[in-house]
Amino acid sequence: LDDAPSHDLVIKRIAPEVSFKTKVYGILKQAVIGMDIYGSSTQSWLDERQLSEKLGVSRTPVREAIAMLEQEGFVRSVPRKGIMVLKKTKREVIGMIEAWAALESMAARLATQKASDEEIAGLRRLFATFEGGAVEAKLDEYSEANIEFHQTIIRMSGNSVLISLAENLFTHMRMIRRKTIIEKDRIERSIRDHMNIIEAIEARDTARAELAEAKEALEEANSHGRHIAAKLSNRILDQETEIAGLKGLKETNWRCALSFKDERDALQLDLASVTAERDAL
Repeated sequence: LDDAPSHDLVIKRIAPEVSFKTKVYGILKQAVIGMDIYGSSTQSWLDERQLSEKLGVSRTPVREAIAMLEQEGFVRSVPRKGIMVLKKTKREVIGMIEAWAALESMAARLATQKASDEEIAGLRRLFATFEGGAVEAKLDEYSEANIEFHQTIIRMSGNSVLISLAENLFTHMRMIRRKTIIEKDRIERSIRDHMNIIEAIEARDTARAELAEAKEALEEANSHGRHIAAKLSNRILDQETEIAGLKGLKETNWRCALSFKDERDALQLDLASVTAERDAL
């Protein structure tokens, strides 16, 4: 699968010897996560028959994989329409980010206590290209480094229960983070936030690391909230324009109807006059 986000579904065929149910689920999940669904206002749909053909398998394992993805909140089957790829609402997104902030701030706390010096040094290497606010790499490269950074902190906690809790939540977070990172000045602020987290973990300052991680995650929640608010504002303007157009059309139709009524009344008067003259004869 291509790592670059795309609004189109990118999948590859399955080798016949591989267990279909597990493999189809894994491929479809990664493909859905890789879709840039928050970058477009168009609703994304999947087609079971097309998926079966692209994967080179029967529709049964595809149907089973879709059912698993539906349980995880990635898709929803809509009768007579297909499989809808779900976008989270603003409330759901902010709720997930707040939950992630709690998990990741605890992971940062545990990392200061349990992580090795080499693991901590690896965090700084992730952002060596982006230090000083000069972003030389492409946006996608920074987005991937950002995602890897947060995954690494979770792993550095050394807590298998925390890692398990974070796993499914993070797959949704991965789709959201691509969009929040593009806000104006967000990359520069994100780099500063990451460096504060790294320095706190390097100093093994538990309280500072926990606070810095929570602050960075909650700032992301605010960023996403502003992004959604802007999109909603644009939609409202579009709807108002459409309503104004419909009102204009309605007024035009109303005027046409009045004109037609006047013509009809005039014809009826003419007909009445002709009838009266005929009766007089």
